[in-house]
Amino acid sequence: MTTFESLGLDPKLLAAVKAAGYTAPTPIQIKAIPPVLEGRDVMGLAQTGTGKTAAFGLPLIHQLMGNHDKRAPKTARALILAPTRELVGQIAENLVLYIKGTHLKVTTVVGGVSINRQVNALEKGTDILVATPGRLIDLMDRGAVRLDAATFLVLDEADHMLDMGFIHALRRIAPKLGTPRQTMLFSATMPKDMEEIAATYLNDPIRVQAAPPGKAADKITQGVHWAKGKEHKVSLLKGYLDDAPEGLALVFARTKHGAERLMKHLVAEGYGAVSIHGNKSQGQRDRALKAFREGTARILVATDVAARGIDIPGVSHVYNFDLPEVAENYVHRIGRTARAGLEGDAIAFVSGEEIGLLRQIEKTMKIEIPVLGGERPVEVDPPKKGGRGRRGGPPQGQARPQGQNAGQKRRRPRRKAA
Repeated sequence: MTTFESLGLDPKLLAAVKAAGYTAPTPIQIKAIPPVLEGRDVMGLAQTGTGKTAAFGLPLIHQLMGNHDKRAPKTARALILAPTRELVGQIAENLVLYIKGTHLKVTTVVGGVSINRQVNALEKGTDILVATPGRLIDLMDRGAVRLDAATFLVLDEADHMLDMGFIHALRRIAPKLGTPRQTMLFSATMPKDMEEIAATYLNDPIRVQAAPPGKAADKITQGVHWAKGKEHKVSLLKGYLDDAPEGLALVFARTKHGAERLMKHLVAEGYGAVSIHGNKSQGQRDRALKAFREGTARILVATDVAARGIDIPGVSHVYNFDLPEVAENYVHRIGRTARAGLEGDAIAFVSGEEIGLLRQIEKTMKIEIPVLGGERPVEVDPPKKGGRGRRGGPPQGQARPQGQNAGQKRRRPRRKAA
């Protein structure tokens, strides 16, 4: 069996890993750590919850430990970019565990909090800077940080980082880094068009893969429950919540306003619920996550801002109240359960407007998700802005037979015996 010792990591790192409770490296760590230690550019693909942060963080820290030069003001020696504030915090949390007993320093910069504090934190320089792109550019524009000393670049959740929402920021940031540079991209999914963009930033990369892209963790039990509309979805959600009062439930909504409305409705009905989405301040998001992590609120209603960066082993259920418009995001959403070797359930409530989205998800994952209950609705085109959707049946050749699942009572996915 491969061990952390056999991967060639520094003894101080091995001690930190042991103190963090890691017993053996995961498949993505076994495959990624050696080439990173060799200085290779790496594209790493693995399911969520399989240890990608350690896969790039441990060999990155190992290389930085060899340099004891005094930090230059306003500089960073390594840059890690992530798409959400929550993911930045999660990465930094793990890195702080790994650097115990070393001279290294980790600094985070994200939006939604005081930029002046971040300016002060960068004044004396840092070893590893973990950042969201927007706030990093703000600090660059202020002259608060220089990246010319950074010879390591990590893009976590690379598919999200390289889509059109972040590519312009990356084009501004990447040229400012030092050369030669080692670049690492890690994600659970990597669509083909994203691979082409990623090739722009990597030099002769090695691709390491612990599971097929788009595949969910084996211990996630998935299911679909047909729904007649929003009100029916609310009724279904409350039924499932009542059926499983133990554990933590993460509920995904498509829009910020939808997430907030659903959370307030659940609270009014007596459920302990909180929400996070883009309209919340960083303080509100932090408090909501704290309440959810500690179990004082067992339901977290969120948009896709929470699909990446929430690493809470206690999440036993993920409910897709609305299906995501991007199939890959479904993989990230359900990956918030069945973490740290535990089991979890992922249940989607699917209305007529979402049947096309469900087909795309199943195509991406190369599976057919079992139907748990409800009567299959008539497929309806998603409503356009300012207009109404039209009713219509499934495209020819793509209809799903109703079979014995149609109209059956709701049942929870069967869980394997412990």
